[in-house]
Amino acid sequence: MSWTEVLLKLISAYLLGSLSGSLMLGRLRGVDVRQLGSGNAGGTNAFRTQGWRFALAVVLVDVGKGLLAVWVAQRGVAEPGLALRIGLAVSAAVVLGHVWPVFFGFKGGKGAATLIGALGMLWPLVLLPLLVVWLLSMMLTGFVGLSTMLGGIALIPVVWWAAPDADRMLWLGAAVSIALFLVFTHRSNIQRMRDGSENRFERIRIIGRWWERAR
Repeated sequence: MSWTEVLLKLISAYLLGSLSGSLMLGRLRGVDVRQLGSGNAGGTNAFRTQGWRFALAVVLVDVGKGLLAVWVAQRGVAEPGLALRIGLAVSAAVVLGHVWPVFFGFKGGKGAATLIGALGMLWPLVLLPLLVVWLLSMMLTGFVGLSTMLGGIALIPVVWWAAPDADRMLWLGAAVSIALFLVFTHRSNIQRMRDGSENRFERIRIIGRWWERAR
């Protein structure tokens, strides 16, 4: 595979990532979710400002483009090591497109849903422990942003333990990059948690409310 082919795959993935679910669907109903709520073009803000049906459609689009980008890029690549490297590079490109979409003024979402889609194509089983961490954090704190960051950080020990020896260091580098990137894109959530102004999903904060009553 030539460098030109790889570059075309990366550009295509970035452009696909730039098709923001919340912003495209929002145009159909005449709203820009970046002007509402937290100002973020992601599923959580879509849920808070437009309801669960709209948010579900947004998440399906954003997860789907991560899946599609990796699937298309890896087609015809027979060598497993090369397929993994291309898949990881394309994953980065499609997520960058989602966060900084060329079609929407380079102001998009935080990348979590698109990352889930890309990881779901690269290594589906790795999502299970991340989902467990995310759910536990949600039930304890009710903070979506914090739970997402912790899920991303949890990827590091998971790949260290579960990745094949031949790919462990490559996966470890990817996992560290993903964790740092999610912390970066959720920096506004960190600031709001420090200020005490971050929104909680109280209904799912089961463990946290039980702990408060038990103290």
